[in-house]
Amino acid sequence: MEVNRDEAERCIDIAAAALKIHQPEKALRFLEKAQRLFPTEKAQGKQDDVSGPRQRQAPHEDTKPEEKPSDTSRSYTAEQLEAVRRTKQCKDFYEILGVQRDFSEDELKRSYRKLALKFHPDKNHAPGATEAFKAIGNAYAVLSNANKRRQYDQWGEEGRHPSSSGPDNGNFEPDISPEDLFNMFFGGGYPSSNGHVYTNGRMRNQRRERRERPRDGGLAVFVQVMPILILVIVSALSQIMVNNPSYSLSFRPSAGYTQKRLTENLKVPYYVGEQFSKEFTGMNLKNLERSVEDDYISNLRNNCWKEKQQKEGMLYRARYFGDSELYQRAQRARTPSCAKLSEITASLH
Repeated sequence: MEVNRDEAERCIDIAAAALKIHQPEKALRFLEKAQRLFPTEKAQGKQDDVSGPRQRQAPHEDTKPEEKPSDTSRSYTAEQLEAVRRTKQCKDFYEILGVQRDFSEDELKRSYRKLALKFHPDKNHAPGATEAFKAIGNAYAVLSNANKRRQYDQWGEEGRHPSSSGPDNGNFEPDISPEDLFNMFFGGGYPSSNGHVYTNGRMRNQRRERRERPRDGGLAVFVQVMPILILVIVSALSQIMVNNPSYSLSFRPSAGYTQKRLTENLKVPYYVGEQFSKEFTGMNLKNLERSVEDDYISNLRNNCWKEKQQKEGMLYRARYFGDSELYQRAQRARTPSCAKLSEITASLH
């Protein structure tokens, strides 16, 4: 995908640097990653340069040469295997993440970042690493959600393993997959290879399912599509029956929000319809502009949190992999929503 081009180029640069210091295995690993992100002739050429001599040194009639790098990349250490074993022996989510029951939000995030990088399937190839990675993501998704954590504290003493995907563990299904959670923290750090996706804590191979899924008849297709049709109809009826909001924070001519205004207090821009000035005056106008400013500040907070998460994720990855270029890029990364939020906060005091 076009969006992965920059990350692929960065992987090629890291591979080139690794070759200069005589680390061919590291170079090959990043070249393979670059090809998964955004295939290019440049990466393929360098990959052939690195893997070519290795293939000629150890030819074998029954083994395909191109499988050699894959075999190397799937190796694991005794330490990784032991870490997986310890994680599987954990009795609850708190033990998996290594936090106390009175943990702070920062402690929970720090623990998740460290463990997610350590057990990600693209870095840790020990048997059971994928299940451990899944358990870590599930643990964070539940403990970071106040309602789910309350339910887990109430019902989680029954001895069920946190990574279990059986029906008895349905109350604690996370709202986000382990891979999506990882990408949210690290800005899409590791690509998902071989079409693996996580669904309700279970990993499956999409391509294999697509090949093996039997063709359904017309009635089965209709039954599957019917809930979507009902949802569309209900949504359309709701749009007809519910009045449109009085304002929008963005320019939306298709919905009639074409007239730009600024709030009197914070000078927040918002857009209204042509009849707005006739409908809102005096206290009505002041109350509406207060709502506009509240919505605007709420959006800034959300965007600021996302910007900080992305920047922290880049810095963490840079330190973990010793990538000075990524570290400099993370240091230069801007957080415009945070800057604007600070500016507004200062003006209110």
